Amino acid sequence: MSAQPTWVLAMAAAILPLVGCAGKEASAARAGAPTQHSWRSMVTEDDAVRLSQWRQAWTRALIQARNAGAGTSIAAEGLLLEPDSALALQQPPAGVYRCRTIKIGAQSTGMLNYVTYPVFNCRISAENGALRFTKLGGSQRPIGTLLPQTDKRMVFLGTLQLGDETNTLAYGRDRERDMAGLLESIGDRRWRLVLPYPHFESLIDIIELVPAGINAK
Repeated sequence: MSAQPTWVLAMAAAILPLVGCAGKEASAARAGAPTQHSWRSMVTEDDAVRLSQWRQAWTRALIQARNAGAGTSIAAEGLLLEPDSALALQQPPAGVYRCRTIKIGAQSTGMLNYVTYPVFNCRISAENGALRFTKLGGSQRPIGTLLPQTDKRMVFLGTLQLGDETNTLAYGRDRERDMAGLLESIGDRRWRLVLPYPHFESLIDIIELVPAGINAK
């Protein structure tokens, strides 16, 4: 066999590492290990729109709730319900959290414009190179993945587990069950998960997360 020209060998040497990297990335994708921007390839069109309209949802919800007489309750929550109170993101450590949900605004007449629910347990866990959020009890349990977006936010993509279900529906399989939100830091060891335009009831849901054993606020 004739010897290859020097320039051909040099090009092959340059290409092989790139092929190897591409193979590793493909293997990681098949294994479900997300890369920094993989949320963009995972998110559905509907949820991409919902995420882009988080400020609109928040503004509309606050106006409705205040007009309905919830202004004092909103003010009492301080930074939790202020749209622009996010700090530089501190990635939440794995563990159990005390969480509570506040639903603001109403999707239809006759529904409440401001509802605060009791504290429940939720969990942050590390799986396949990403963080997972899971509500641990109740009849409606958000479960999903947290992926980096900016230095202030992570994107949450998940689904709603209902009733006595034990299996988790894959994200993107059922539009009505899909959930999309933004995780932000609002204090030392205090976070919020912002869910704009959920499919049911409210205009925006805010879930506060505080590590178990630490008082909120």
